[in-house]
Amino acid sequence: MSDKKQVFQVYPIGYVRRSEDDFHLEILEPYRPALQDLQYFSHVIVFFWADRFDNDEDRQNMTAKPPHFEDGRTTGVFATRSPHRPNPILTTPCRIVSVDETTGIIRVNNIDALADTAIIDLKAYYPVADRVKDATIPDWLFDWPEWVPDDGLGL
Repeated sequence: MSDKKQVFQVYPIGYVRRSEDDFHLEILEPYRPALQDLQYFSHVIVFFWADRFDNDEDRQNMTAKPPHFEDGRTTGVFATRSPHRPNPILTTPCRIVSVDETTGIIRVNNIDALADTAIIDLKAYYPVADRVKDATIPDWLFDWPEWVPDDGLGL
């Protein structure tokens, strides 16, 4: 194993579009054939590039303050969902409302990505692979709900 940096090329396959009451994924034309049969799934996992955090300062930040905490807690960035990370790749599962293969529009109930964020991949949600039994989180996340309501962020 070498410490030599490898370079990977990642291309947008689409973009997050959102307004106050509309959330959808706009998939670019060359990638629309990949949408075939996605409408049969209830959820899709969206992988996106947090481009607004793609800078030397954020990429070198190895600690983060978890959101919604007033106690000043700091954790390693890998223990958070912070966009401030070595590679600003984020994911979120979204409930699929509809899929239009022709226009490349996937309507979702919500997404925790900013408007115009580049989508780098989609994966259909498979409970057998994406759900874990007996998952645990640290005690300091005691007030986070077990599930986000269907009209909430992404689930």
